[in-house]
Amino acid sequence: MVTVSTSNSTARSYHHGDLRTALVEAGMTALETTAMADLSLRQLAREVGVSATAVYRHFPDKQALLRALAETGLEQLGRYQQAAAEQSKPGAAFAVTGQAYVRWALAHPALFRLIFACKDPVGETVFGQSLAARMLQDYARSVTASPDEAERLVVQSWAVVHGLAMLMLDGQLPPSDALIVRVIDPVKRFALQGKSSDPSP
Repeated sequence: MVTVSTSNSTARSYHHGDLRTALVEAGMTALETTAMADLSLRQLAREVGVSATAVYRHFPDKQALLRALAETGLEQLGRYQQAAAEQSKPGAAFAVTGQAYVRWALAHPALFRLIFACKDPVGETVFGQSLAARMLQDYARSVTASPDEAERLVVQSWAVVHGLAMLMLDGQLPPSDALIVRVIDPVKRFALQGKSSDPSP
């Protein structure tokens, strides 16, 4: 079973000027035990000790809150991948970020699903120009001079790690760390297609 320590803060009491952050933190905490459909702005208002009217000044509707949670989750995913890459052995950074992607998804299933279920795109695509996206795009560009080949590598690599994460989340594969490492294996040059470069993110 895959376990990942989480950095999500529990909801904290509202302090003047920080209500939006407090609401996002309360929403992130609620997602750990509450289905996306059951999240309530009024409940989050009670959690941080303010009126529902105060909440609506920051989030006019539930979709606005979900979009903020998705953006925050995507930031956390990128930071988690970056930290994993920084601790990896030479030549293994790219595969390690892919492994980290799956591990983070398994540790934060509701938030992971929300990132890709959010109707309003986070950026130009769901992945947008997030840290996670930039690391993937920079890697692909570094190993080929062809824009078409770089695009293919981005799509192929993302499809593998995202598909593996979803198969494990949906119970089609066991949430096994050994399986993650075997599928996304730096020794076998995951997604490199014979290239030897593996730059740091």
